[in-house]
Amino acid sequence: MTVGNDNILLKVRNLRVSFRTGKTTFTDAVKGISFDVPLSRTVALVGESGSGKSVSALAVMGLLPPEVARIDDASSIVFNGQELLSMKMADRRKLCGTEVSMVFQDPMSSLNPVFTVGYQIGEVLRLHKGLTEGQARERAVELLAEVGIPEPERRIDAYPHQLSGGQQQRVMIAMAIACEPKLLIADEPTTALDVTVQRQIIRLIQDLQKRHLMSVLFITHDLQLVSEMADDVIVMRYGEVKEQASAEQVFTHPANPYTRALMLCRPPMDSRPVHLPVIDDIIAAGGKAPASTRERLRGYQPDDEVVLEAKHICKDFVVKTGLFQKKVFHAVKDVSFILPRQKTLGIVGESGSGKTTLGLTVMRLHQATAGEVIYDGKDILALSEQAYLPYKRRIQVVFQNPYASLNPRFTVGQILMEPMKLHDIGDSAADRRELAYDWLKRVGLPSEAFKRYPHEFSGGQRQRIAIARCLTMRPEVLLCDESVSALDVSVQAQILNLLQDLQDEFGLSYLFISHDLSVVRYMADQVMVMKNGGMVEMGDADEIYRNPQNAYTRELMAAIPQDRYARG
Repeated sequence: MTVGNDNILLKVRNLRVSFRTGKTTFTDAVKGISFDVPLSRTVALVGESGSGKSVSALAVMGLLPPEVARIDDASSIVFNGQELLSMKMADRRKLCGTEVSMVFQDPMSSLNPVFTVGYQIGEVLRLHKGLTEGQARERAVELLAEVGIPEPERRIDAYPHQLSGGQQQRVMIAMAIACEPKLLIADEPTTALDVTVQRQIIRLIQDLQKRHLMSVLFITHDLQLVSEMADDVIVMRYGEVKEQASAEQVFTHPANPYTRALMLCRPPMDSRPVHLPVIDDIIAAGGKAPASTRERLRGYQPDDEVVLEAKHICKDFVVKTGLFQKKVFHAVKDVSFILPRQKTLGIVGESGSGKTTLGLTVMRLHQATAGEVIYDGKDILALSEQAYLPYKRRIQVVFQNPYASLNPRFTVGQILMEPMKLHDIGDSAADRRELAYDWLKRVGLPSEAFKRYPHEFSGGQRQRIAIARCLTMRPEVLLCDESVSALDVSVQAQILNLLQDLQDEFGLSYLFISHDLSVVRYMADQVMVMKNGGMVEMGDADEIYRNPQNAYTRELMAAIPQDRYARG
């Protein structure tokens, strides 16, 4: 990635960042990396969680907490000819509010819930541009229109919770470009978004870059996205740069085994290997995928034993629209499906399509407005709480966010043993402890995990704990609600392999809800496509992906990121 010095906007040299791990001890998170961001180009910073990519971006922005983070004196960050690390904090804050902006991964954590989006955009303009309140409001409307928010004159007075996830991210981008920065840093801005919204955000950033002649530092773990939008790529692992070159060179002739591993562990769209390759195995093989060509057979068969059948499920929510006014929102509208033993039904659709509400209604975590769920010959929706209790342990849920679904005050052992005690599994505490150790081993965690707390584990390990907790109940049906969507591709491959192995060993049936269509295609025997609470298409997974019949399904398929360097 060679660019003339005159064309370089951001120059990072020998950046070393360490974090306090004791009273006098520090551990390196970024280990002397160097890279450039040229004028009007997009540079992708790629790597798994813990690679140091976000820490590097926060160091550029001056957002690392000084009480726990330390930047080495030999480090240098030069922006537009100015050394940022030697600037006074007030001057750096002003520069980073006007010429450098950052869009974070989770807009709901970044937007203030008690202020309207118009006020928050206007605050940036008043603070850094000196606009009056009226001028700031007028400019905020223009910015909302520029980032594609419908009815900006009305939405300017909306609060963050009144907007969808994609609209919240657009508001964050509007705030970031309000002062027309020269550099936009986007830190995982599309990770938890649907494929259609993800594509909209990517195109928005690309359009804004061309319109404003910005440089973009795009941070992600998704190489498919990188191939669509990046000019140059920097691959990081364990705080070090493993490879940096033009996007074309990285995708056509990757030099480092780790780069090749990141590409190969993503679920392919044209095959279903029995196991997805994982990072360490690929690196050990010199950057080559395993030679096995065995594929997993998929599809419903006429003689499959049906474990669960949903009939005409409806779910309504009553929403207050005024002091004495209410409106009925139809979240799920007359949806039916069957789930055979040891099979996977994939449920896809955008946010608000009703897919999660459907799953939670089937699991009785929402009370159905109408419909039946036939399980073991009974309509479990009609059972009393007491009558349903024996069925409860046989139908379990793995949620998207293991950070929120695991009790932080419990050790892993307590997390696993508590549900067993509630459902009288095991004859004694010793039996339950032995079962807990056994499940830890089955999901690939060491026995030492039993006495540790959730915060001591990575996201992928926490998801394994959540899966182990479900499996202690000996379930027959598992609802996986976006359970791998926020994970790195390498960890995602491990969890998908684990789910496949558990299905093979125990005959589990999965309701697999996801917005990641490549993951659903890899996992599902049959796919249901939902929109606005209703089912628009359902059929064999291969047939749906090969020949979608509904226009909306075709739109979803077209939104899957494509490798522009793929050899046809």
